[in-house]
Amino acid sequence: DAGSNGGPAGDVIVHVTVKKDAVFERDGYDVYVRIPITYSQAVLGAEIEVPTVDGKVAQRIPEGTQSGTRFRLRGQGIQYLNGRGRGDQYVIVEVEIPKKLNRTQREALKAFEDSLKDENYEKRKGFFKNLRDRFAN
Repeated sequence: DAGSNGGPAGDVIVHVTVKKDAVFERDGYDVYVRIPITYSQAVLGAEIEVPTVDGKVAQRIPEGTQSGTRFRLRGQGIQYLNGRGRGDQYVIVEVEIPKKLNRTQREALKAFEDSLKDENYEKRKGFFKNLRDRFAN
């Protein structure tokens, strides 16, 4: 509007505050979401429901998925300013380990662990091989 007493027009100053979302994190046009999955879902694979900005989608979790694995959902992020295309959404899975087990569960898990070989643990196998190689001399 015109200034008072016929003076020049003034400026409008707008302050915008964006509240942090409880589910989504934004990085530019990309969106990140962390999803907890169970130990069984990580080991056996599963199909989980993932929230996106537009609703929910199904995401397949392959067998043997490790905690921290990141899956990309193309075009599920924020709309570009020019209106042509969108960013991506990244789903980061975090394997949640059960805290309290009863005796039967402990025994079953111990038997399962005893039945596995070192080949089932690539990172662990590589880490200890690297240690042996370094300190063998």
